[in-house]
Parts: sequence; C-alpha cells; structure tokens
Amino acid sequence: MNKSTLLIKNFLFLFFVSSLFLACNQNKNEKEEDPKPKRPNIVFIMADDHAEQAISAYGHPISKLAPTPNIDRIAENGARFINNFNTNSICGPSRAVILTGKFSHVNGFRMNGEVFDGSQPTLPKYLKESGYQTAIVGKWHLHGKPQGFDYWHVLNDQGNYYNPEFIKDQDTTIIEGYTTDIITDMGIDWLSNKRENEKPFFLMVHHKAPHRNWMPPIRHINTYDSIEFPLPETYFARHEGQVASQEQLQTIYEDMYEGHDLKLTVSKGSDSLRHNPWTSDFDRMSSEQRKAWDEAYRAKNDAFHEANLTGRELAKWKGQRYLRDYMGTVQAVDEGVGKILDYLEQNGLTENTIIVYTTDQGFYLGEKGFFDKRFMYEESLAMPLLIQYPPVIEKGSTVDALTQNLDFAPTFLDFAGARIPEEMQGKSLKPLLTPDSEIADGEFRDAVYYHYYDFPAFHMVKRHYGVRTERYKLIHFYDDIDTWELYDLKEDPTEVNNLYGEAEYAEIQERLHSKLDSLQQVYKVTEAEFETTPEEKVEQAYRNFARLAGEDPETYPEEKKFEVD
Repeated sequence: MNKSTLLIKNFLFLFFVSSLFLACNQNKNEKEEDPKPKRPNIVFIMADDHAEQAISAYGHPISKLAPTPNIDRIAENGARFINNFNTNSICGPSRAVILTGKFSHVNGFRMNGEVFDGSQPTLPKYLKESGYQTAIVGKWHLHGKPQGFDYWHVLNDQGNYYNPEFIKDQDTTIIEGYTTDIITDMGIDWLSNKRENEKPFFLMVHHKAPHRNWMPPIRHINTYDSIEFPLPETYFARHEGQVASQEQLQTIYEDMYEGHDLKLTVSKGSDSLRHNPWTSDFDRMSSEQRKAWDEAYRAKNDAFHEANLTGRELAKWKGQRYLRDYMGTVQAVDEGVGKILDYLEQNGLTENTIIVYTTDQGFYLGEKGFFDKRFMYEESLAMPLLIQYPPVIEKGSTVDALTQNLDFAPTFLDFAGARIPEEMQGKSLKPLLTPDSEIADGEFRDAVYYHYYDFPAFHMVKRHYGVRTERYKLIHFYDDIDTWELYDLKEDPTEVNNLYGEAEYAEIQERLHSKLDSLQQVYKVTEAEFETTPEEKVEQAYRNFARLAGEDPETYPEEKKFEVD
C-alpha cells in the first residue's frame, strides 16, 4: 500500500468517527432540548336538558328538521357515544356526579333541596393540583360558590333566559342580553384574555338552555314556525302496567303552564299571558326586548285563538309549540358551540384540546306524552356525548360501550396524566377512544346502575332505581308505591310493554335482580337509600302543585287526566 492511499484511508476513518460523534451528540442535545409531551387542554361544553333526539348527529327525525351543524362538527371530528347514560336524571345531582366521579349517595347530593358539599375532592381540584388552569362560566346550580376553579362567573341559581344575574366573587350583576350568547362570549373571553398560555387549561362552558321554559332568542322565535315536527308514536300513551307513569305530572297536554311554558295569551289581540306562576322570566325583559317578543308571538297566538282547538288537536298543537320553542333555544346553543370551535381553530388550539359536548341528562320531546326527565326510561336516561381530540380519537367514530357521566372525571384525569383517585366510582373512557387499545366496547361494562330520589317534588315522579344491560332494563319504583317494570329494549325500544312477572322472561328477570343486587353492593348502596316519604307529605305535595297549576287541590290531579280515546 503506497503512502497516499494510506493517508486517504486514515482521513476517511477519522471523518467517519467524527461524523458519528457529532450525530450522537446532536441527538443527545435534541433529546435534552425536546419539551415534555404537551398535556391536552379540555373544553367541556354542557347544555341543560338537551335531548339526544335534538342533535342531528344522532339522526332522530326531529333533529333532521332542526339540524345542529356545529355540535355535529365534534362528532365528525371525533367520537359519538351511543350508549351513554346518567346515574340520576336531574340537574344538580348530575352535575355533582360529573364533578366527583361518584354516585349521588356517595357525593351526598341526591336531589334538589339538598346542599352539595363543595369542600369535597372534585375534578377541577385534582386538575388544578396537576398544574391545570381551571375555569367555569355559565350554569353552576349546586348552591354555594364554585371551588377548585381559578376563575368562575356563574348564573345565579337556575338563571333566566333574558338579562340574567351572574355571580363573580362577591358581586351579583345583571348582564343585559340573551343567556346563551352571554355564556358563549364569556367562554371565548376567558380563552382570549384570561388564559395563561404556559399552562394546560380546563374550561367548563355550562349553558342554561334548553331548560324549561324554553324561551328562544328573539332571532329564533319564528325560526321553526313552518316546520311540522313529528310527534312520537307514544305521544298519547296509555301507560298500561306503569303505575308511576300514570301518576306523574309532566305530560305536555296536561301539565304544562299555558302562559309560562307555551307562551299562550289570554285572548286574541292580547299580549297578556295565560297561567304564568313565575313572572320574572318575562318581567326582566327590557321594553325593547318585550316589544320584539310580543310582536313575534302575536300573529301565531292570534291564529291559535281563531282555530279554537279541543281534544287531540289541542294536545297536538301544544306539542308543536313546545318543540318549536325548544328547538329555537337549541339553535342558539349550536351557534355558540360554533363560535367556540371557530376560536379554537383560528388560534391553533384545536390539535391539543379535548373538546366535549354533552348535557346533564336526557329529556323528553313528547315520548309517552312527557316533557322533562327523571324517569329511567331511555329518553331521560340517555345523555348525548361527543368528544374530539385529533391526536388520539379517530374521526367519525362511534362508541357502543355502556358508559355514564360517572366516567367523565376519571377520563379527563387519565388524559391529563393525573392520578385517578381510588374512591372515584367511574371508569376512564380513554381506552375506548384509543385506536391501539385492546379493550372492546362490550368488555368495558356489562350494566349501568341508576337511582332517582327527588320525590315528592316537581312532576311527582316516584323514587326508583334499576339496572340496564345492553338489551334489558329492570326498574323498581318505590315510596308511596311498590312496583317493578322489566323491558326488552330490542323488542320494545319505546318501553310500553312491562314484562315483569311474565313466565317467558322469568330467567332474565332473575338474572337482572341478581345483577342489580351485585351493583348495589359494589357501589356501596345502603338501606338508607330506600327510605320512603310519609303519606301526609305526599298528599300535601299534590295539593301544593295543584295550587301552583291554578287547579283545585281537592280534585287534582284526577281532573287533569286526558282521555286518549
């Protein structure tokens, strides 16, 4: 080998070694300089009483006539849950379950009238401890001031649709405008002006709408006047074999207040409302707002008076008025969701933000003739749940697993990389949303447990508890009655045929009883949860609601029962 060849080989060897050293050192420096993976932000948008049937992503006939394109964007860009349920279908208790990840009997807030213990550990407190900036705007409805939030600006109590009162720190202020729009603007203002950019954030945007009494913004009072919504096939239900359903006070054509709920006037040409026990919802409007409101309703109220409807035709008319007003409030919520989604996209926040849309419980849109919620029947039990998170969740996916609002807190803690406390009774939904997860929908949970306590109270729905599997449902109504109901959801999705005691379902009934007992043991349900109400207190409640409805306490509710034939 000559000298020049040797020099070339030595040079190439040295070049290779130095290049390798530089590459290794560069990789080491890059690893040292790489920031930790970002924890996701969380925007949790929750409406109040938003029925699954009123979200077009779920494909119900009503929603097809009144679509929700912005809420649907979350479904299109993420996951749609089709078997998500609540644990106690009423506003305050549902919110307490979401905050704590615990059933009502464990977090201590079973029904309206009780007081939520805000000092107990909650989701925002855990996230705050983990380094998150936390905020809530809109409806709180849990008594006391929100705890665990760096920032809060919430409605006073239930809140009103027009010119609502908001509480912040020690101040209560009337804010002029429409509640849904105000809450949307508050959420965007916090994102724009109050958020700390160096921290991940958890923002709860809680709407009042579409809660009773369904007052649309003026821009949507007449939006659906030309739409004839399909009334459910069970609108004139007989409730055979369903004692609790026979004795409820939440039938559209029997129990809605004609002035307050249906916005009916006393006579043609008048703007004075019929029975309206809660006048503040209308009295708080400014003169300009009330003038526009009256002008928007006058022509259609006059047409109602001219029609002089009775019987079934009047009952159907009430159903249409209810649906048109309800969907008008939903339209404003959908617009607000669109504004928040647009803000996140325009500011580069979408990719690293978990966006959730849900509600505190399901709601009736005329099924069984009902409005409101409370019952363990599907329309009340089911909660819409849509979640998007681009790095993880496949676009347009669906989740069939049996899930509950009990699972929300563990899910967000899991995604945030925070510890999930053992005392939480829910399960993280993260495995259901992760493509490489080995868990199948059917393996996640084989049954859900439900327990409703708020009796005697508005609508007089009996206390009850039960279990729902993929196909069957067993319910026990108790207090001033003691009855069981069993449904085969595959054969009877509208739940009109009570199969309890039927010989052909005896084995299934026994299995469901066994499952119910085991769930009550697992969730630590004690005998204290089955206490009943003294008879005189139940009777007094009926008399009180008769007076509120403007009826005779001695004949109420018998005199209100509508003949379906």
